[in-house]
Order: sequence, then C-alpha cells, then structure tokens
Amino acid sequence: MSAITLDTLLTTTAPGGGSCLTSITELAPAGGPHSAVAPAKFAAPRGKESVYAYERRYLEGELRTAVIVDSKQSQLNRAEAGLALAIDDENPVLSRMPCIVVTYEIDGQAQRFSDLTLPHRAYDGHIRAATRDGVPVTDLPEYRAIRDATPLNARALLEASPITLIYGGWDASRRARQGRWRSALVGEIIGFCADGKPSLRGGARVDGVGMQMLLSGKDLREIVERQSGELSVRTADKLRKEADKATKDKTQISASAVGLGGIPPALDQLAGVACDRIIRSHVLSFATLRQMRFGAGPDGDQACRALLAALALNGLARSDAELYLRANCDLIEAGATRVTLDERGGRTTELAPLGIKEADALLAQALERAEREAGVRWQGPVLEVDGNPAIVAGAVADDAAEEE
Repeated sequence: MSAITLDTLLTTTAPGGGSCLTSITELAPAGGPHSAVAPAKFAAPRGKESVYAYERRYLEGELRTAVIVDSKQSQLNRAEAGLALAIDDENPVLSRMPCIVVTYEIDGQAQRFSDLTLPHRAYDGHIRAATRDGVPVTDLPEYRAIRDATPLNARALLEASPITLIYGGWDASRRARQGRWRSALVGEIIGFCADGKPSLRGGARVDGVGMQMLLSGKDLREIVERQSGELSVRTADKLRKEADKATKDKTQISASAVGLGGIPPALDQLAGVACDRIIRSHVLSFATLRQMRFGAGPDGDQACRALLAALALNGLARSDAELYLRANCDLIEAGATRVTLDERGGRTTELAPLGIKEADALLAQALERAEREAGVRWQGPVLEVDGNPAIVAGAVADDAAEEE
C-alpha cells in the first residue's frame, strides 16, 4: 500500500494523470446491528412534513433501496467545518489559507463569517451586500478580479478563496460572466435498507410540576412579553393572538406552546431506519483540477493544482476523523478506509488513507512547492468587509428548525 505524497499529487494533476481518488469506508450503528439510524431529513415537495430521501442503488450487483444518511452538501459542509476549526485553533498552515471575511455586529458583539462558513463561498450574498470603508464590495477591484476568474486563469480565486475552487461556487446573481465552479470533492453516506417506507416513533415530555397547565389569556400574554426578546417573531405573534383571543372569550389556554406542561406519548415523528450496510464514499476529481490554469506556466500551474488537491484531502481527513452527524445517528467505522487511485485503463493503485497529521504535512509541502514554482502567497484573510446591518436586523428564527 503506497502513501499519498506530493509526487502523487503532482503526477495526477499533470495532463494525462489519473481521473479520481476514491475513499470508501464501511460504517455501522454504534449501538449495534439492531440499532436504527436517523437519516437526513428533507422538506417534502408538498406539505409541512419532513421526509427521508430514498434512492435505488446497486450493492454487489443487486439493485437495492438506499436512504441518504448524509447528503453530498452536508459532507462538504463537514469538511469545511473541520478546516474552520483548525484555523480557529491556529493551525500553522491552514491559518495562512486566504479567505474572505464578513463582520457583523450582533447583540453588541462583532461576529466574523468567512467563505468557509457562508453557504455560497466567495459569491455569497453576505459578501456581495457588504462594504469596505463605505464602498460596496462589488465595486472593489479585488473583488471584481475574484468574480472575473475563469478556468483559464483562476489565480485570483486561488489567492483569495481557494475553498471555492475545491468545494464549488456559482456566481448566480451576476448579470454576465457568472463564475461556475463544480466541486472537485464530492461525498455522501448512504444506508441500504429493506424498503422506502419509514415508520413512526413516539415522542413525549414529562413535566414534574404538572402534565397539563392552563393559563388565562392575560397570564399567557405576560409570559410571552417577558420572553419576547428571545422568541422568534412568528412564534411571539402567534402566541399573542392566541392569548388575546382567550382573554376576549374569557377562557383558559394551554401553556404547552411556551414549554410548560407535559406532552402525552404519540406516534407522530419519523423513526430511524434499519440498515444492513452503511457506506461513506468520497471522490476527489483530478480531472476537474486539471481544467484550471493559474498564469504560472506548466510547472507552476501543476504545483497550484497539487496545492488544491492537498487542501481538499486535508478537509477530508478532518471530516472523516469526526463521525458527528446528528442525534440518534451515532456511527462507528466497521472497517479500514479503502483509498484507491485511478491509473487509467482500468488499473488502480491502493493508497494508505491520510490522518490529520499526515494531511497537514502534505499540505505544507504542497504550499512550499507552489510558493517556489508559482510565486503563490498565502497570508490569511485577504478581503475583510463590513456586513450590512439591515441583514442582521431582518434575520428571524425558523420555527421549524427550532422544533427539529
């Protein structure tokens, strides 16, 4: 089994190199094979109920029903989160990675959001709506250069938001010259199950003070007003209307909406899914990286592509190291991760998976090579801007998300 080295990345990012690197891990429920797992929930096409996503996939030659345990988008977000935490911990290499930072003042405190944590990366609406010294970000020459980057010369993105080049971005709101970068790294976790018919599980809440609590409209209104600063706008308005109606009708109203009283057991929530196989897979496309040029000549461009590959593998190593998904979805590795490199013509080479320590060393070597061959300079945030206060003022909580 070969190690993933800088030479590996330089060879695969050169013209004619292998197509992809693939990483596959067998997972299992931490509670044992009898345990169900909670897959990712998605909004239903119609109605307000959440649903699981079922697909038909092949497993060892047999077409089976599979459920999406963690989607492609979520897997990329987990890799980004791993990189962001390493930067917060002042990792000596990752803390030098260029990024775009938006600062908001929220409840009297400055909060920073980067293209690692914003949903649309370099092209995110929070960035486009921001200013620097009163000048709109979209009018800044350095941001225009980022938006004008193309695969023929992606240098501006490499030195401002390399995360966009490996995880993808689409400058969808731009009138012309929209940047469209597909993700070079994709991944998912799927579970193979018997069918696509989810069952329901019971939910309940016990209140030691009393299982049912009835309040007058006046008393409920007072409780709501005392907490109004911490309730979502939609919830507060709904409770005020209910309290006012109870006052008018001279009736009492249940206090369950403000978290008082118990809830009798009821089968009204999606249950977990029993899976006989759970597989996590990732693909790093070298073919995607080879479409990019950086204005540094063949050797310099090759070094830049190897740097991006090393960054993608670093995020992958960090996300794979933390099997943290959601409640009732605790997983363990049922076997060693299998990493294979395409050698074209149906040939593959098995590689040793990267741990965080090895991934950091590889990234440091790739950065040093890109500095020497292409003059790349990574010195941390390159564009720091002020968020639009109107956006923060207009932010409201999603009641559905709160209940989830």
